[in-house]
Amino acid sequence: MHSTIVITDTSCLIALTNIKTLHLLPELYKRVVITKEVCAEFIEPLPQWIEVREVANKRYQQLLENTLDKGEASAIALAMELENVLLVVDELKGRKEAERLGIKITGTLGVLFRMKQKELLQEIKPYLEQLQILGFRVAPAIIEKLLQESNEFRK
Repeated sequence: MHSTIVITDTSCLIALTNIKTLHLLPELYKRVVITKEVCAEFIEPLPQWIEVREVANKRYQQLLENTLDKGEASAIALAMELENVLLVVDELKGRKEAERLGIKITGTLGVLFRMKQKELLQEIKPYLEQLQILGFRVAPAIIEKLLQESNEFRK
């Protein structure tokens, strides 16, 4: 069963914009939602298919902001308010908090892998390389595993 709503943090939006794959997101997910905080952090004009929602429980969001940045905190708080959600978050602190709360998560690399699975991308290797050039930090073992699972690993 696929999540109906995808809530994404700023890092994924920036990364997908930088590697020119953001336009593929609505082909993977029915609804892409961000918070006002993520919108403010993103700065770029938003595509029309991205829905901006406000977090209802601001107190909970503020509590999360004690350990996470505003974008992550708001995305997690919103994920707690909605049902059938997939949260796209890259930073380890945010991922751990979301997992602790029982929120289903993925990251930018997981989104790229899904794009490859859905044949929206022929290969993910060039995109992974672009992300690394742009300063997206990822462990070599994760890259290797992704390339193996994508049948792109060549020794």
